Amino acid sequence: MKNFKNLLLVALFFATAAVFGQTKITGKVVDETNQPLPSASVMVKGTTNGTSTDYDGNFTITANSNSGVIVVSFVGYNKKEVSFTSSKTSLGTIQLTEDANTLDEVVIQGVIDVAKDRETPVAVSTIKAAEIEEKLGSQEFPEILKSTPSVYATKSGGGFGDSRINIRGFNQENVAILINGVPVNDMENGRVYWSNWAGLSDVTSAMQVQRGLGSSKLAISSVGGTINVITKTSQQKEGANVSSSFGNDGYMKYVGSYSTGKLDNGLSASFLFSRTQGDGYVDGTKFLGYNYFIGVGYKINEKHSLEFTFTGAPQWHHQRSYAEKLSLYQQFGTSNDPNIKFNPAWGMYKGEEFSLRRNFYHKPVMSLNYDWKISDNSNLSTVLYASWGRGGGSGPIGDVNNIRDYDFRLRDAQGRVRFDDIAKWNAGGNVPDFGADRTSTINDRKNGLTRRASMNSHNWYGVIANFHKDASDNFSWDVGVDLRTYQGIHYRVVSNLLGATGYTDNRDKNNPNRSITSFVDPSPSFNPWANITNQQKIEYYNDGNVRWLGAFGQVEYKNDDVSAFLQGGISQQGFQRIDYFNLLVGSQKSGYENLMGGNIKGGMNWNINEAHNVFGNAGYYSKQPFFGAVYPNYNNNNTSVGLTNEKILGLELGYGYRSENYNVKVNAYRTSWKDRFQRTGGSAPGNFVDFSGIEQVHTGLEIESTGRFGKLTVDAMLSLGNYQYVGNVTGTEYDQNNAVVGVSGTTYYLDKVKVGDAAQTTARIGFTYKVSDKLKFDISQFYAASLYPSISASSFKTQVDNTQGSLKLPGYALVDAGVSYKFNLSEKVNARFRLNVNNLMDTRYISDGFTNIHATAGSTTYKGIDVNNRVYFGYGRTWNASMKFSF
Repeated sequence: MKNFKNLLLVALFFATAAVFGQTKITGKVVDETNQPLPSASVMVKGTTNGTSTDYDGNFTITANSNSGVIVVSFVGYNKKEVSFTSSKTSLGTIQLTEDANTLDEVVIQGVIDVAKDRETPVAVSTIKAAEIEEKLGSQEFPEILKSTPSVYATKSGGGFGDSRINIRGFNQENVAILINGVPVNDMENGRVYWSNWAGLSDVTSAMQVQRGLGSSKLAISSVGGTINVITKTSQQKEGANVSSSFGNDGYMKYVGSYSTGKLDNGLSASFLFSRTQGDGYVDGTKFLGYNYFIGVGYKINEKHSLEFTFTGAPQWHHQRSYAEKLSLYQQFGTSNDPNIKFNPAWGMYKGEEFSLRRNFYHKPVMSLNYDWKISDNSNLSTVLYASWGRGGGSGPIGDVNNIRDYDFRLRDAQGRVRFDDIAKWNAGGNVPDFGADRTSTINDRKNGLTRRASMNSHNWYGVIANFHKDASDNFSWDVGVDLRTYQGIHYRVVSNLLGATGYTDNRDKNNPNRSITSFVDPSPSFNPWANITNQQKIEYYNDGNVRWLGAFGQVEYKNDDVSAFLQGGISQQGFQRIDYFNLLVGSQKSGYENLMGGNIKGGMNWNINEAHNVFGNAGYYSKQPFFGAVYPNYNNNNTSVGLTNEKILGLELGYGYRSENYNVKVNAYRTSWKDRFQRTGGSAPGNFVDFSGIEQVHTGLEIESTGRFGKLTVDAMLSLGNYQYVGNVTGTEYDQNNAVVGVSGTTYYLDKVKVGDAAQTTARIGFTYKVSDKLKFDISQFYAASLYPSISASSFKTQVDNTQGSLKLPGYALVDAGVSYKFNLSEKVNARFRLNVNNLMDTRYISDGFTNIHATAGSTTYKGIDVNNRVYFGYGRTWNASMKFSF
């Protein structure tokens, strides 16, 4: 018994010593610009005890001694050691020297769900604001993500903001885009128009691409992945920035911002305004855009804080919205040197650039975030948000003596639209090669050529609330709601009569034979609440209403080595269509078609040791189809009979290696997508085909790595994918009057055909050499192969079509280069110069294809491609130089 008592005394002594020997250490890690550095590694030197900084750069770690050294490091930053003692536990701000590398991970804050390296078991890549600011230049916002695996981004037609992005072979309609945790995909069709977010790069503090299931708790179906953009907040450090940049084809951009910092009364504010304009790389794509950001924060006390943000980007730009045949690019260039800038949608009108295709829009987003720290282990985060979209895109309607707008008889020798001649003929004048003179100068949908505008406005309101509870040191759980209501407002207006004296419309059954007397200027209104009710509509007028009721929950377990989560969500989407033109008053509203959907996903990460970790995840989505599937062929017929949810099953395994100067990530995935609805073009202009039951399977391998070798940093990525359809499908074709063409339920032969619209193989290697703290150079090469056109299922009507498969477009490699120089003008003023050159070698390449015409023995070809195929070329060499001053 005595020996046992002695043993207890010894155990009690060591336990007491351990308790009193523990030291709780706090601090904040920032980069060279004093911005928080999320997820920097913080270790107690000589131990395996470590943690990571949170999104604000803060950390807390408990050391089992009264003194020692904290080691702060991050790949791409110089390691720093800081001593601590029992009397010095608050280490203050620790600044790391940046080495031009990307941020690797950020953590969860508020309703924002972003992944943390070696903890959240998903495939993720993060780009920090510094890299966006340096390397984006005059490129489109999504293009900065081309450095990440399985991402394919192009400029599409080349108009300002007309870019698009694919992740793992899925287009952006099926990629969840979140801004500060708030979804922005259109609630009717899932689309994201980057021109509406043209100024987003100015206000982004970090952007994370989560490929596959992602870490979002919302009941959203991110088939390909999730792009989470985290914007600046009001609580930036005090100071101001002024920058300007210039580039090819008249590109000019000016940005000014100011932040108050956190004031003594708890208030803080940040403001930003920018203006961008240019002539556009593609002919006839002039543009003008603005961007504004207002952030106001108020820390009420230690438990309650508010953050208000309001940001928008009103813009207009001329477009090349239709991919032409290769032969046409050659016609206005040479057979071996096609004119990749050719655009047949524009010309000169009254001495100024004028385009049939002009996009104009303003979609501001307003949000109010409320964070309540209920206790030390629980908090509630809520965001109320609203978005108002106003604008649309213009196009032609009518003809000139049965000569349609796409006919080259309406163009000159350079391929430009003869707007002055069209206006002369519309006004009753004589234009000999247009045929007979007009007998009337009043246009309608068939007689006379008019520029109309298709308006797609909306009102969107929502709330997301998330309650988080730390049940113990290892377990936590979350529960929340996602509620939204959306009204899409669709109609056409007259934009420009092009010399005619009036316009009549007979498409409204409730008000036939109307004379249109007011016209809409195709420019964005800075007023997001502009009255659109009184605009005179033509052609069609309908609303699409969507109600979203969502709930979600998550449980998570974490210890020093293992982290695991299980998440589930459920949503009910209600769809209603209101048709003001085709249906008589009293019968214009459909009932709500309510569809249930949801998801369940889980994963686990195991940190084998400080260097190695493995993870896996799996998930299943039951995804409601988009609005067009609920109300096919543009009428109010409910389609509950036979309407089914799309089913997505995702599986993923990953491995990571991390050291002070090198890291690597490897991911393998398989995504199955069944019962997909798709609407594509038909066999004649204006026709369309509705498909249901499409299945496709996407598998792939992704590798990305970063290494630091003295002053040289090397980053590389490789993604190998195999995306193809499984099984044949049935589809029904409709003509312009929504009448069935041919046989309803025709078979289309898709089995084992490659899915198009993205390169299935991509690779990149980049080198950054830091000559000094002030000067650095970077160069990279991006490679894309196994690229197939964005073809529709309607291209495979026969077994022969199936045997030929998808047309394979030529692969290509692009080199980008840049140089940065920083210098101090005074103690409080510093400056940065940056020069970017994209496609340094001026490589000519096809970035997008839209047809599936295989070359035969008698075909005329370009790089092996039949010249009857419709394509977009990517940009040639472009450049951008910028100067930024910080005060």
